[in-house]
Amino acid sequence: MSEPRLQDFEAVDITGRPVRLADHAGQVLLIVNTASQCGFTPQFAGLEKLWQTYRERGLVVLGFPSNQFGGQDPGSNDEIASFCQLNYGVSFPMMAKVQVNGGDAHPLFEWLKGEAPGLLGSKGIKWNFTKFLIGRDGKVLKRYAPQDAPEKLAQDIEAAL
Repeated sequence: MSEPRLQDFEAVDITGRPVRLADHAGQVLLIVNTASQCGFTPQFAGLEKLWQTYRERGLVVLGFPSNQFGGQDPGSNDEIASFCQLNYGVSFPMMAKVQVNGGDAHPLFEWLKGEAPGLLGSKGIKWNFTKFLIGRDGKVLKRYAPQDAPEKLAQDIEAAL
């Protein structure tokens, strides 16, 4: 059996529609686990700015809400969508809430953690707003810590595009 690749994964968007990551083949992806009530929540604005700046050139930002860290995204998918839109003008694709660690972790996040381990080789995601940059070839280029502000990723995104 071959190793899984990005295009092998599916997710569900925040409105409940299935999304095939294969539909983003040939694009640069920035996948982020998000939360609405986190100290890093203002990063939604920076993520939206990256999306607005680079989407014409092939960047897709995908937000995956998770309530796994401090219970900081307790709302329903509808509530999360409204919050992101109202407070940060988020127009990039938001997915349905997922688990990113543990036995119920979404398979995409299991793959991402394996492809780009964190500090000292740790696999687990430590907090909200961990970011993964994936190149046009579907390979994980880099993992970023929650405190890495979105604007700091611009140079790497430029290089990937």
